Amino acid sequence: MRSLSGGFVRRASLLPALALPAMMMAAQPADAAGLLTPANSSTPLAIEDHHVDVLIEDGYATTTIEQTFRNPGGSDLEAVYAFPVPQHAAVGEFTYWIDGKPVTAEVMKREDARTLYEREKEADRETALAEQEDFRRFQMSVWPVRANSDVRIRMSYVQPAKLDAGVGRYVYPLEEGGTEDAAVASFWQMKDEVTGSFSFDVTMRTSYPVEALRLPEHPDAAVRQDADGSWHVSIARGSNRAEEAVSAAAAQVSAAALNKDVALYWRQKPGLAGSLDVLTYKETAEGTGTFMAVLTPGEDNATITGGRDWTFILDRSGSMEAKFETLKEGIGRTLEALPSQDRFRVIFFDDRAMRMFSGFRSATPQEVQQTISELRNVPIGGGTNLYAGLQDGLDDLDEDRPSGVVLITDGVANVGPHERKDFVDLAASQDMRLFTVVMGNGADRPMLEHLAAISGGTTMNVSNSDDITGRLMTAVTRLSHHSLSDIDVSVDGVKVADVTPELKGGLYRGEQLVVFGHYWGSGPAKFRVRGKVDGKPKVYEATLDMPETAGLNPEIERLWAFSRIEDEMRQLAVIGEDADSEQSIADTAIEYGLLTPYTSMVVVREEIFAQEGIARNNQQRLTAEADARNARQNAAPTFASAPVGNAPRTHIASSGGGGGGGGGGGAAGPALLLLLGLFHLVRVRQRAAKA
Repeated sequence: MRSLSGGFVRRASLLPALALPAMMMAAQPADAAGLLTPANSSTPLAIEDHHVDVLIEDGYATTTIEQTFRNPGGSDLEAVYAFPVPQHAAVGEFTYWIDGKPVTAEVMKREDARTLYEREKEADRETALAEQEDFRRFQMSVWPVRANSDVRIRMSYVQPAKLDAGVGRYVYPLEEGGTEDAAVASFWQMKDEVTGSFSFDVTMRTSYPVEALRLPEHPDAAVRQDADGSWHVSIARGSNRAEEAVSAAAAQVSAAALNKDVALYWRQKPGLAGSLDVLTYKETAEGTGTFMAVLTPGEDNATITGGRDWTFILDRSGSMEAKFETLKEGIGRTLEALPSQDRFRVIFFDDRAMRMFSGFRSATPQEVQQTISELRNVPIGGGTNLYAGLQDGLDDLDEDRPSGVVLITDGVANVGPHERKDFVDLAASQDMRLFTVVMGNGADRPMLEHLAAISGGTTMNVSNSDDITGRLMTAVTRLSHHSLSDIDVSVDGVKVADVTPELKGGLYRGEQLVVFGHYWGSGPAKFRVRGKVDGKPKVYEATLDMPETAGLNPEIERLWAFSRIEDEMRQLAVIGEDADSEQSIADTAIEYGLLTPYTSMVVVREEIFAQEGIARNNQQRLTAEADARNARQNAAPTFASAPVGNAPRTHIASSGGGGGGGGGGGAAGPALLLLLGLFHLVRVRQRAAKA
């Protein structure tokens, strides 16, 4: 059997894993609008104000959310606040207003933070606690919420801002997820209306020219570009900020309910050269510096041609009830667009797996139409036996044809094997490309991305607010060309260590490679990225000056620490509990101020911090980051850049890859075409709901 990147491979070999998202923060919890639920009451507190400020710069984005809640009742309450964290986002700030003044949380070991919170609560002193329950449950506890008074909270997180085929994507998650697990149903309940003011403001400043920016599901947003090339976006309701919108009335409609993801896309100018870009932070000449290196290869990998076998594994469990008709129609549109030399099969799973028909069918018009007709009669119901579906989909693959498997789900395995190691072993047992499609905000994204990474495949996230064109072109870049595999990064000229994430997988056409590390000294440094393309060696290299001191980007220290924690969390997910690894994660998180499964953020009165001897390290770090952001407003973009190769970057305008219909090369691939069907039906469903 051949892999999709070309060449024959041994069926039973163990493929190395790509860098998977951390189990800790990769998922997007459903209650993205925020929810304060009183512990002794079933009525959520009212959301009075919800303000989001996003700063997108070279390499990363910083999101800050401030919310004000009101307790209209006549008694004091303890409240629990569920909050969102997008993929790869590192939570560094939790702030609670006490006596009208903001008090920033410090990071402690989880059990110590909980003990301090409970003690302060027992003493009836203001306190708040942020914890991570699992990959999708992040919550804050607040005591007390005084009768007839407000509670004000702020949180912030930083995340890499990567590009695909010259297109960037930022999503602020607001749509609720879904689950068939009654035990956690209350988690998905959400007070999604703002009674006061709402605003969503974005500022974008980058070294490379951005030619367009749009929000496909928020066309009323006010978007402007300044003379210096920076961009600004504003969505507002219920405040003076609404006057900045193109239409205040339209803005009110779009922001009245916080139940729609805000998806923002930007597109770089075409014709830019491939490059290596580096950000640095180094407080002193003698100290340790931190760097973030971003490789954007040129368009230099060969295309993939020939027929392939595709296996579609479709979730038909109870949680898919609102999505399943959409999914069936999307699969039908996908099959219609497959090239005739491809073959396909369809497998469903709920409590068990079931093949729709035996063997593979050729993607001829007759076979496709027969399958579409049969799809209409497939029912839904039951739990989510994800393991059974994947196991059946990996059986009986043809060793003589390239094989791709498309797994589509919206939920979490709750029937059959559900430990990550079970799935890792299963996915690693076959040589194929696994493409996982995550529908909504309720699926186990960390595990699905891990499974795709093991096979050298990729993961698509589908939001109702996504841009059909942007997501289609992103999919094209994944599936039309050979990937760069067996990647290794080295640096000569300065001492470098602690490079993260671990690089054991591949890089698809149009993708950027992002790595972090520490360096000592200063001067010219030659970066080399080695790999293989279709089995042949490939090297990208560039020389850049590493500064003696650099103070404008302290956030990359948190990003380095978070990536290191992700590496360790990946190991724990496979090997199980390990005291040394858990302690290492906690130590790194405490030093760099990060929320993890082993650390929590706790707020107490300033005098209590002092009495307990708790140093205000995170407060100092946040102050330094805020000062740096202010300084960057008056400075040129901070990427140090060097060209790589002679070919221009992959760009969305040129990433079609050659066909995908009737008898073409099929470069677009079924994941691309699947998204076409999904987004088409999403819009049909939305129009029907409004009618």
